[in-house]
Amino acid sequence: MKKRTLKPYDFSLIIVYIALCLFGLVMIFSASMVTSVQVLEYDYDHFFKSQLRNILIGFFLFFVCSGYPYKFYKNKLVLKLIFFGTIAALFAVKIIGVEVNGAKSWLDLYVMNVQPSEFAKLAVILYLASVYSKKQSYINDMNRAIMPPLIMLVLLAGLVILEPDFGTGMIILATGGSVILCSGMSGKNIFKILSLCALSIGGIITYLYVTTGSVFTGEKGSRITTYLDPFAYAQGDGYQTVNSLLAIGSGGISGLGLGKSVQKLGYLPEPHTDFIMAIISEELGILGVSIVLLGIFYIVFKGFYIALKIHDRMGAMIAVGISSMIGFQSFINLGGVTNLIPLTGVPLPFISYGGTSILLLSISMGILVNISMSMRSYERKKKKGHTSHSSNERSYENHA
Repeated sequence: MKKRTLKPYDFSLIIVYIALCLFGLVMIFSASMVTSVQVLEYDYDHFFKSQLRNILIGFFLFFVCSGYPYKFYKNKLVLKLIFFGTIAALFAVKIIGVEVNGAKSWLDLYVMNVQPSEFAKLAVILYLASVYSKKQSYINDMNRAIMPPLIMLVLLAGLVILEPDFGTGMIILATGGSVILCSGMSGKNIFKILSLCALSIGGIITYLYVTTGSVFTGEKGSRITTYLDPFAYAQGDGYQTVNSLLAIGSGGISGLGLGKSVQKLGYLPEPHTDFIMAIISEELGILGVSIVLLGIFYIVFKGFYIALKIHDRMGAMIAVGISSMIGFQSFINLGGVTNLIPLTGVPLPFISYGGTSILLLSISMGILVNISMSMRSYERKKKKGHTSHSSNERSYENHA
């Protein structure tokens, strides 16, 4: 009788993902109570219950995606539905989208508002990984292999930046660049691509500045000016940044205590979204911040580790893309909260309130766990001697 073996789930990755989501849920409840009641006149637990629903749906999507082979996304029809469906949604946003905080980034689906630019991040990863893995035999051919996917990357990022959502657009470009770096192209061609991306970003920034008077949004004033001296604009554009810095500075090592934030009492607008790390710092101090950062760092590190170990080029590119996406987004959020970089309105992965964000992250984590399962299963077979010497010699190209 054949002995059954359990699937090689990466439980450490699953536990960290679930722990971050639940920690974020607790902090959303703490950060949003006053805003819910006094500002928006909702129930005190409105955002908590909404995010709980989002997380439960996210958990379901996570386990579905973790159990489905990631090479499913190599199917031409599936890939076209995902990528061109995302482009169609981004065009729909420009026509019938809902404007929030100066950016038309949302589609009202009645049941919930959806932000297509969030799903664009994963669409780019899957598209580039699938296309470049299929073109390994001529990966350095500029016309046949390199340019077509690159044009689609710039198109997708451009549509997002023109919403305008500069932060998410930059994440898409940076994530796409990370996938390209591990695609197997020569260093010369990678340099050409990065140069082209830099020129594209410069062109888009120039266009936004000329047409709207601001690089980041169409709002009055420049976020760059505010970034350089937020305290000079403390009652205007610098209001959020100043109160964020006050929250961070008052937390100390261990914080004021869970639920005891002062800045969430009407001083820091929407503290449960982009500025939730400021509330974590104020209530739980450096210790609380460190827990979150360690969790996010572990996921990013594990993703790159999986990419190094996986026997398949497409799996490696997807793992790098997902890890880079989470890493870049975390940096941009934390940089804005601490005034290290200008504000761009990007949520903190797993922690900030947001339905589309948590669903996208859950799907991405499910795919990453599936890649990890494939890697671990392959290594088990190698240890048991089920993988022959000839199969070990098969390169990424043969698995693409």
